[in-house]
Amino acid sequence: MKYLLSSTAFLILNKQLARQIGLNAAILLADLISKEEYFINNGMTDSWFFNTESNIEEDTTLNPYTQRKCIKILKEKGFIEVKRKGIPAKQYFKINEEQVLQILNNLSIKNSTTINKNKEIKINNKYISIRQEDFEKSVKKSTNGYGYNIALLDEFISYWTELNKSKTKMKFEMEKTFDIEKRLARWKKNDEKWNKPQTMSKIDIQLNEYQKGKELL
Repeated sequence: MKYLLSSTAFLILNKQLARQIGLNAAILLADLISKEEYFINNGMTDSWFFNTESNIEEDTTLNPYTQRKCIKILKEKGFIEVKRKGIPAKQYFKINEEQVLQILNNLSIKNSTTINKNKEIKINNKYISIRQEDFEKSVKKSTNGYGYNIALLDEFISYWTELNKSKTKMKFEMEKTFDIEKRLARWKKNDEKWNKPQTMSKIDIQLNEYQKGKELL
């Protein structure tokens, strides 16, 4: 893990971690990990190593005030421990690798979940188009030879393939049962009932004839 965040001639930052704790804090952590590796390679055994404000500023360009703010953030997150010891007193650091790993793993899982969710939505949308096409074919196949007009079939298909808010299911898929032939027969019956041509009363016929007569004069 540590080599992913360490710095030598340049700094390598984890973008997700930088979003979580801030860019400057991520830079300081990367620099401290690099410094820890230096001491480990030179015989450090107790996990504590020192680093000075001037050395950190030279390596990261972070001034002492910014360093103190970043150290506070890293301590609050549990990423590092800090103490002063020696004569003259020096600032010593200890990196809690397990805590850093835990945060990185959680961020990776969260990011992976988002990616997978977006992928799942795309796949579902693709499946919906296929299911919609299958439904349309089933409707036309069920009505073969029954004399349904095209406009009525289009209205029926359009209504029952309407998507829900999450765009994962169509209206007909949310029904407990769905018999196309029975639903379509009822649809046709209701359509004939609602669109039944109105008959004219005798008075309306007489007024209509009277109006036509006036127009001929």
